[in-house]
Amino acid sequence: MKFNLTTKIITALILGAVVGLILNIFAKDLFDILDPYLFTPLGKIFLNLISMLVVPIVFLSIVLGSAGLGDPKKLGRIGLKTIVYFLLTTCIAIVIGLTLAYIIDPGLVEGIDASQSEGFKTEEAPPVGETLMNIIPKNPLTAMTEGNMLQIIAFAIFIGFGLTALGEKTKGILKLVEQGNDLMMYLVTLVMKFAPYGTFGLIASAIGSQGSSALKAMWLYFVVVLAALIVHAIITYGGTIFLLAKKNPIWFFKNFSPAMSVGFSTSSSNATLPISMDVAQQRLGVSKSVSSFVQPLGATINMDGTAIMQGVATVFISQVYNVDLSMEQLITVVLTAVLASIGTAGVPGVGLILLAMVLSSVNLPVEGIGLILGIDRLLDMARTSINISGDAACALFVSESEKKRTIKIQRGES
Repeated sequence: MKFNLTTKIITALILGAVVGLILNIFAKDLFDILDPYLFTPLGKIFLNLISMLVVPIVFLSIVLGSAGLGDPKKLGRIGLKTIVYFLLTTCIAIVIGLTLAYIIDPGLVEGIDASQSEGFKTEEAPPVGETLMNIIPKNPLTAMTEGNMLQIIAFAIFIGFGLTALGEKTKGILKLVEQGNDLMMYLVTLVMKFAPYGTFGLIASAIGSQGSSALKAMWLYFVVVLAALIVHAIITYGGTIFLLAKKNPIWFFKNFSPAMSVGFSTSSSNATLPISMDVAQQRLGVSKSVSSFVQPLGATINMDGTAIMQGVATVFISQVYNVDLSMEQLITVVLTAVLASIGTAGVPGVGLILLAMVLSSVNLPVEGIGLILGIDRLLDMARTSINISGDAACALFVSESEKKRTIKIQRGES
């Protein structure tokens, strides 16, 4: 990722926001004409271009990551570190969200009307037990066509194990997988040339449709979620980089900013995965084998930004509907949100489906989601940037810990 591309993406973000806001305030009719023929198509084309690479990149990178780790014990060790890290940081994220929500009380602002939520409908989230039971795919090809990331990852890990176990017998297949991965990364480079235009379209469409019409309570909700995301990034991820990876957090965020800007514009951890992996390997020095294993896994099960939104939204909706949540219910919110993040696709809007599950777990009206629906798209952008930053922070921590382990072993042998 070159600096000039980062500059172009950030410029496109700012320009899209300015154009969208101006059209929303002064020329709403013109926006209604331009959006379906200019802004939305630009964003849609970019999302489609990047999305078409997601499944092959996840599959090929996990196969390479599993095979590259070689020793099954090493894979198990890295896998355990990664999953424990993801679960712990997700718990921390939702606690931060709940804490700030109760400090600021966004749902207690006068004038908020629960009737705004009427007419909202959401899909029913699958039970967590069912998700865990279906990790092993009956048909890997079906999993790929449907984009079932957990099943794709499971199948890819099996393939990686097989390639490692058979060694020289499957050397040709491993070489083919490496070449396929190189091809995908080349295509990512080509697609990213369109990123500034897609970013402009996505932001202009989002800002232009929302404008400044949100109620004070919704704006306060927006601020609470954004503040929680920033606090989590600084404390949790900054702490990971400083204490565990022994690196400078400022260096980390500066070098990872190109991927964060793409995550912000796409609102999709999966769509941003090719870019975030490339940036982690090239700019952060994460080993290819660790990056290829940790980051695709994180795009599937690590959703700290989404967990924060769920915590704040639950408190917000409970306050709007005048419902006091007990400590037992708050614990239920934390556990449900953490478990619900497992196996959920990293695509735009998935947080609302998870939120429906969380609200149901504490008997709050799912219709309350309609209160935050208007500004969720903007928050979805911000929390995606946080989600992929968490994946990269974990990858850097695991990569550095494995390097130190290798050095210690070599010193012991010498």
